Amino acid sequence: MPVMEAWFASLLQALALPQYGLSTVFIISLVSATLLPLGSEPAVFGLIKLNPELFWPTIVVATAGNALGGAINWWMGFGAKKAYEGYKQSAVQAKALAWLERLGPRACFFAFLPVVGDPLATLAGWLKLPFWPCFLYGALGKFLRYLVMTTALLYVFPGQFQP
Repeated sequence: MPVMEAWFASLLQALALPQYGLSTVFIISLVSATLLPLGSEPAVFGLIKLNPELFWPTIVVATAGNALGGAINWWMGFGAKKAYEGYKQSAVQAKALAWLERLGPRACFFAFLPVVGDPLATLAGWLKLPFWPCFLYGALGKFLRYLVMTTALLYVFPGQFQP
């Protein structure tokens, strides 16, 4: 096995150990909040299902990672705006940007939504909406998503997910 593959396999194996569970959730939550297609909910739910005593630490760590990923999207949008010149917008794009400008940083609350959430944070940076309000609204939405999703899976459908 090549060196890089061996190193990557050992890293994944180490991150799978229970003592690394929170760091794994953080990394997965951060990466899943960027424009890369990855979901963090299974990792959050799995860690909590196996370690119920880690409910609140896992929710907080997942929120922190996901909010930081949203911040990365904001900065990517901010930088992309500087690189963007001369591109003509469609009517749909113009309406979406006008909606985002009208709602302001509060729109970042919806950054937890699948498909549209990550680009939403990127567009907020593109429009140079204030970073900290965007970050806080995004973190609040992500926190509530993790809290509602995990609570529902643990307590509303408890028999459906056995370790």
